[in-house]
Amino acid sequence: MSKRKLTEKEIDRIVVSQADDDSAWGKPVRVRRTKPASVSIPAELAARAAFLAQVHRKKSLEEWLKHIIEERIELEEAAFIGVKQDLSSKAG
Repeated sequence: MSKRKLTEKEIDRIVVSQADDDSAWGKPVRVRRTKPASVSIPAELAARAAFLAQVHRKKSLEEWLKHIIEERIELEEAAFIGVKQDLSSKAG
């Protein structure tokens, strides 16, 4: 049996209707922020990246690299999900 995915509006409606009902809510979840990771890159690559960060009018090299890495991760995750779906549809 597969469950239908709720739309954002449906989720909002449910949350609003249960907002004042304490029994509708579970225990609070505590989330800890992870420590930032350091990555070393060769000086020449860092210089090239710094130039491109300026071209793209980013405030800092770090900001530009974060944007590029996030973009690439999203592409890789989408590709992974696509391959996984292809494999499961061929198997089933």
